[in-house]
Amino acid sequence: MSEEALYYTQLSDKKVKCLLCPHNCLIVEGKAGICNVRKNENGKLISLNYGQLSAVHLDPVEKKPLYHFFPGKNILSVGSIGCNLKCNFCQNSSISQVEKGKGVSVTVYKPETIVKYALKARKNIGVAYTYNEPVVWFEFMAKTAEKIRKEGMKNVMVSNGYINPEPLKDLLPLTDAFNIDLKAFSDTFYRKQAKASLQPVLNTLRQIVKSGKHLEITNLIIPSLNDDMFDFEEMLKTISEITGKNTVLHLSRYFPSYKSEIPPTPKETLLKLYNKAKEYLNFVYLGNIISEEGNDTICPVCNKVVIARTLRYTRFPGLKDGKCLFCNADIPVIQ
Repeated sequence: MSEEALYYTQLSDKKVKCLLCPHNCLIVEGKAGICNVRKNENGKLISLNYGQLSAVHLDPVEKKPLYHFFPGKNILSVGSIGCNLKCNFCQNSSISQVEKGKGVSVTVYKPETIVKYALKARKNIGVAYTYNEPVVWFEFMAKTAEKIRKEGMKNVMVSNGYINPEPLKDLLPLTDAFNIDLKAFSDTFYRKQAKASLQPVLNTLRQIVKSGKHLEITNLIIPSLNDDMFDFEEMLKTISEITGKNTVLHLSRYFPSYKSEIPPTPKETLLKLYNKAKEYLNFVYLGNIISEEGNDTICPVCNKVVIARTLRYTRFPGLKDGKCLFCNADIPVIQ
């Protein structure tokens, strides 16, 4: 199934310019953009992965990861194929770094089918567009999100944040929460490791914050590439300035994947950066690691556990109606 793409302009000689993301790919007849799933067919830009889903699962919302958005609930999570970044360390390369129909099994869905599944799923709050980069299947995501919104359910976007302001502006009214992957605080890193640039991602963060939508940020810590303390601290300062001290930050442990053979992130490195992050932000969590720290939500005023998390369960020993039960401080959690 394919569909004419949004956000492009037709040029002479049947060339098209895609305007969906900051790459702004200039695409000649018969070729696709950097994402491999938006193709120029006879002067029209076609979304090749429309309705082509590689995964449909019911997940805990914490797995997105979202820790302050309906904790303890489930969300129907759907993914397609393709990505507009080329990360050497991609953790989902089997679906993101592929061309349509090559090396991955997909099933065709209609937006109405996803809505039907979402309504039937147990303890489900809505749909998360995740697994691969949802920006590159914008058309299907937007149509599904419209229908999910009409049913009174929530839409979540788990993204690298590499999207142009205009399409993001159109997505914001449909989307309730974002987890944005801020890969590093270095343009050199983005250019060398992801074939992209940092500034558009920072612009996305600003635009989301201005919209008032729920935002959490993930930073995958990769040894020798983005674990420099100076750069990390500069990132923390910028997050605090752009999105505020209550911004939720997830520090995730890297494991070798795709083209990267760098050894896994040492636990000591992750804990060191975690402790530094807590100097700037009230809510910092650890991911992809078994640790006694970095799982629970701690009240920033009285330091008591208000949300306790284990591998399978989420409990609320100190939270009610967005307030700490121990000191009555405001806790920015949507329930």
